[in-house]
Amino acid sequence: MTTAARAPRDGRAAPLTVGVRAEGGRVRLQARGELVHGCADALAEALAALPPGVCRVDLDAAEVVFLDTAGLTALRTLSEYGRRHRVPVGATGWHGQPRRVLELMGLDPVDPLSGGLPAGRSDAAASAVARERAEQLDVLRLEIAQLRHAIDSRPVIDQARGVLMAAHACTPEQAWDILREASQRTNTKLRQVAAAVTASAAPDGTPPPEPLGSALAAAVRRVSTAARAPRESCDRSPARAGRAAG
Repeated sequence: MTTAARAPRDGRAAPLTVGVRAEGGRVRLQARGELVHGCADALAEALAALPPGVCRVDLDAAEVVFLDTAGLTALRTLSEYGRRHRVPVGATGWHGQPRRVLELMGLDPVDPLSGGLPAGRSDAAASAVARERAEQLDVLRLEIAQLRHAIDSRPVIDQARGVLMAAHACTPEQAWDILREASQRTNTKLRQVAAAVTASAAPDGTPPPEPLGSALAAAVRRVSTAARAPRESCDRSPARAGRAAG
């Protein structure tokens, strides 16, 4: 049996589903989605439909992907069910963002029901979710900055690849390998390597400074040798040798 949370007033599909699996007197509730506003109703419906004689109820939260302060109502619903029916209950399997929120609230991330839940919508719960969202925002800002830097660097890198392709008759992939190898050999940012290669191709340009110039030359030799090896192997193949002898 699977119970879904009622759809909110704006018509969007509710995110939480609760699967129920009974084995003897033990019941496992499989929660999937987000423990947010309205999810307590889905859990309450699943609990209300349980048969008599249940001796234990466990909520498996391994597939819960998001938890906010409203979602804690679902945990209280399960805890109250245990007290009312005098059966042990648990909520395990937390990971990712939900586990982090439980930790920030000072709850046991293995089973938050084991130590009791804060009463009502506590300031601690709201603060925990706010801190988690602030940390996620910082991560997103860092990723955006890195993407912008990559976008800004792309034109000069593409120009440098074109210079290498024209100068050494190599493929775009080989040109990329040359730039990357020179960057790693000299511990120089890829954008700076590309800028030096592009600048050296100008009419009044100068060769890349050392040791970058030597690293680029070594990378060109390695790529050229690697490109020749398959052709030489093909030239020495028995089939080609037989055709030549014939």
